[in-house]
Amino acid sequence: MKKVLITGAAGFLGSHLSDRFIAEGFHVIGMDNLITGSMDNIAHLMPREDFTFYHHDVSKFVHVPGELDYILHFASPASPIDYLKMPIQTLKVGSLGTHNLLGLAKAKNARMLIASTSEVYGDPLVHPQHEEYWGNVNPVGPRGVYDEAKRFQEAMTMAYHTYHGLETRIVRIFNTYGPRMRIDDGRVLPAFISQAIRGEGLTIFGDGSQTRSFCYVDDLVEGIYRLLMSDYAQPVNIGNSDEITIKAFAEEIMELVGNSNAFLDQRPLPVDDPKRRRPDTSLAKKILDWEPKTDRKTGLKNTLPYFQQKLSSVI
Repeated sequence: MKKVLITGAAGFLGSHLSDRFIAEGFHVIGMDNLITGSMDNIAHLMPREDFTFYHHDVSKFVHVPGELDYILHFASPASPIDYLKMPIQTLKVGSLGTHNLLGLAKAKNARMLIASTSEVYGDPLVHPQHEEYWGNVNPVGPRGVYDEAKRFQEAMTMAYHTYHGLETRIVRIFNTYGPRMRIDDGRVLPAFISQAIRGEGLTIFGDGSQTRSFCYVDDLVEGIYRLLMSDYAQPVNIGNSDEITIKAFAEEIMELVGNSNAFLDQRPLPVDDPKRRRPDTSLAKKILDWEPKTDRKTGLKNTLPYFQQKLSSVI
């Protein structure tokens, strides 16, 4: 049985990846320090013999006994509310954590995939964003702790690939959503759904004309799996190119939830908030034969019951 180490396994994406690899017949070793992850996301996996969990911070030395075939590095605070609150941990998991895991991959002769992000493009001057674009990032702005951690992560990974010949893969993830997102993580979709269910104002920054492109989690997981199993070492965008303004998205959420008390609440635009975000996924289509299958309406219908259930216990 092949073994895969998934860091950030108790997080939103890490838990879905753990499910997928177990379904594919792997033994999954999950690792998480639980500063943003939740054991609730992997509670269903804990009794299984093909799942092992380590409560550990990958910024410190990482040891896994026995053979290891693959490593997926998904440990990191991933929403502004988290990385603004934990800037140093965010930088450390992207730098020290990545270095530790690349060393482990080299020692085990394992293939390693890192979770990079559309945030490496910053507030982009090119639209849609393609993999050859180098980005427009403010390294000393409030979002720089996340953006630069991920940019360093990519650079370190490519250095191990070129210098040590390590098999590496880099996925640049665009806005993703689905069950198991934290209701209070500050990202736009959890915020809007939670606010709409509670009948509160949906917080729109600026005039709401900024855009995002939302990819359902099952589509993302499929793209990541295909990339890991491919022979392509350069970065690949995985996301959904269906772009929508934040204001229109808020209106969609209010219609979906159907709470007549919900309304739009406009606030000043945060510093360095990207104005436009849409992936160019033609490379993923070409090399992985991958494209998203789930339209936003279906994905949101699949996601809403999770938030309703989570919020019913706190309302």
